[in-house]
Amino acid sequence: MLQLHPNVGSKDRMLRIVGGAAIIAVGAFMGSWWGAIGIVPIATGLIRWCPAYAPLGISTCEGGEGCAHSCAKSESGQNKSE
Repeated sequence: MLQLHPNVGSKDRMLRIVGGAAIIAVGAFMGSWWGAIGIVPIATGLIRWCPAYAPLGISTCEGGEGCAHSCAKSESGQNKSE
């Protein structure tokens, strides 16, 4: 099964969800189907994974639990990088 490691951080996630909702609202107000494009940033914000970030190695994760770039803890509870 394909594992999607989160690469969208909390600030990026909120911007995507709010921005996507705004795009949908403007599309609905204008009576245009272009507002449906707002589904893309909302979806990437909700699943915390951006397909455009993946091949470029970009991650806006802050390194918290579940983030692809979080520091691995050793058995003693300290970061391996220390």
